[in-house]
Amino acid sequence: MTGMAAVTPLGNTLDDFRAALDEGRGGITRAAETLPMDFVGEAASFTGSIDEFGELPKERQKAVRKALKLMCRETQMAVAAAQLAMSHAGFGEGGYDPERSGVVLGSDYMLTMPEDYTDGVRKCATDGSTFDYSKWGNVGLGQMTPLWMLKYLPNMPASHIAIFNDLRGPNNSLTMREASSVMAIGEAFHTIARGHADLMLCGATGTRILPMQAIHALQTDELATGGDPADACRPFDLTRNGTVAGEGAAVLVLEERESAVARGAHIFGEVLGQGSSLVASQKLAGRQQTAMANAMRAALGDANIAADAIGHINAHGLGTRASDADEAAAIVDVFADTADTIPVTAIKSYFGNLGAAGGTAEIIASLLAAQSEQSPATHSYAKADPACPLRIATKASPLASGASMLKLSATPQGQAAALVIGFGG
Repeated sequence: MTGMAAVTPLGNTLDDFRAALDEGRGGITRAAETLPMDFVGEAASFTGSIDEFGELPKERQKAVRKALKLMCRETQMAVAAAQLAMSHAGFGEGGYDPERSGVVLGSDYMLTMPEDYTDGVRKCATDGSTFDYSKWGNVGLGQMTPLWMLKYLPNMPASHIAIFNDLRGPNNSLTMREASSVMAIGEAFHTIARGHADLMLCGATGTRILPMQAIHALQTDELATGGDPADACRPFDLTRNGTVAGEGAAVLVLEERESAVARGAHIFGEVLGQGSSLVASQKLAGRQQTAMANAMRAALGDANIAADAIGHINAHGLGTRASDADEAAAIVDVFADTADTIPVTAIKSYFGNLGAAGGTAEIIASLLAAQSEQSPATHSYAKADPACPLRIATKASPLASGASMLKLSATPQGQAAALVIGFGG
């Protein structure tokens, strides 16, 4: 890992992100009255302005600005994070082999904004209020912007990023909800390991707070209610009462090690192993506990590392009662006698559930903390829950020499993914 960037409720730059973590300052606020929830983790600093995409060569800046109207918010955030990550890695002006460079990006479902339908629906209202379905094909559909669908296809973030940066190698898009980030990073890792690329951009983008996504979150998620926004998301805490819907994008630059060393790049971390598992009942109810335990064991096995060699666990830490209890049980299952001694940090406590983007943003939190030889702290944890017998890190902890971390993510449908990451060169 030689470059990284994140657009989150903590800001658009790594300096903003690091400062918020160091100061224990979250980015959760009260939701606008138009949203059906109490709290949100909104990436409010990101407006889609071209200056938020970093310092770009003139022609690339021109291309990005021209394409903005074809991007939904998730794609704009992803492109911004990718450009910032490329600059952070030292590739802002190129210097890589396009044929050996590619992209793997995860995303949530991308849903059309209501205003995209407004004119067409109005045309099909016979008396101003009753919608006439028979008119939609001939009358309503013609009011849609001709390229509207291109804004919402889940492969568009990776496509735009590849085009802007002339990345002609492997290109893939994953839609696995909250597991998307870790799965995308794992796929990028294995793509390089297979010899199919030397450089891969990977990460994810997501939102749970645009109108249609917010409705879905309200229908399917346990959302936090009441109290202070600063303490709304309390993973593993006895008093937790739900997660917070958020949005963001985060991208890592993965590079073949010899290539990175040869060009004198700073290596922030190294993917050592990856694992995943999907477990559901016969009625398709997700079984997170088993899936998470399977994924962690697979990642540790892939990395050929013992559980007691992990420096800290960067947890999924959703903040809901059932998910946190399932995750704690899975960690106890895998780490056995060391489960109550290894530090566990939950970064969603700072900004809520960023959907697909959360996993990558949370990994970046650990990578930034490692620069100060520390592991990051959990925000808003006060009361231990007997159902979650873990050592929750409430303050930054010294990073053990040569330590590695384990990152875990999961979905309500029982898809889990884990990474083992070593720090430094």
